Amino acid sequence: MQNHLKQIISLSFMFQRKQVFIISLLTLFLSLSACEKKLRYLGRHDVIAEGDTNYYKIPDFSFLNQDSLVVDQKTLSNYIYVTDFFFTKCPSICPIMAQNLLIVHEALKDEARVKIVSHTLDPAYDTPSVLKKYAFNLGIDTKQWMFLWGSKDSIYDIAERYYIAAVEDDEVPGGINHSGKLVLVDREGHVRGFYEGTKEYGIEELLKDIPVLLKEYEN
Repeated sequence: MQNHLKQIISLSFMFQRKQVFIISLLTLFLSLSACEKKLRYLGRHDVIAEGDTNYYKIPDFSFLNQDSLVVDQKTLSNYIYVTDFFFTKCPSICPIMAQNLLIVHEALKDEARVKIVSHTLDPAYDTPSVLKKYAFNLGIDTKQWMFLWGSKDSIYDIAERYYIAAVEDDEVPGGINHSGKLVLVDREGHVRGFYEGTKEYGIEELLKDIPVLLKEYEN
């Protein structure tokens, strides 16, 4: 009887140790799973000799905002930002994008580390004063959401650098055929995400990824 009890106690002790081990593994797994994911670096990458990766960066740019003030990399160097391409007379996807970006703007109104940067694809009409009126009609804070103007060549070149398709086309409404994607860029100018700016799920994904990217700078 005593031997039987000893066996039971021994088996019980072994089971408890195994149970603790399993719980520890599960705790570790859940802990790792709960860690914030890290957003990928997108675009063309170069691998240097030592094996490190030279991540793609948006090249130098300089535009005027709705207040005719210069905006360049230095202006945005302390912020992550969401960028898009639109024009004020666009009759197709731009109004949808604007409404969705209003959701993003509202969600981020208390987040000083994030900017929204919209580039006009119609600089001949969308002068800084037109952009300023457009921003006023949207009722947004232009310190957080800015509208950029430049020469047509510079605008279409930077759109390509953001991997945004844009081309003049007389056969489409408004005369400009362009992508409705939103691009998430980090403080160093690396592209970290693409999102469907005309779709609800795209906005949801963007609002989930922004805190993840901000977390990188908290560590």
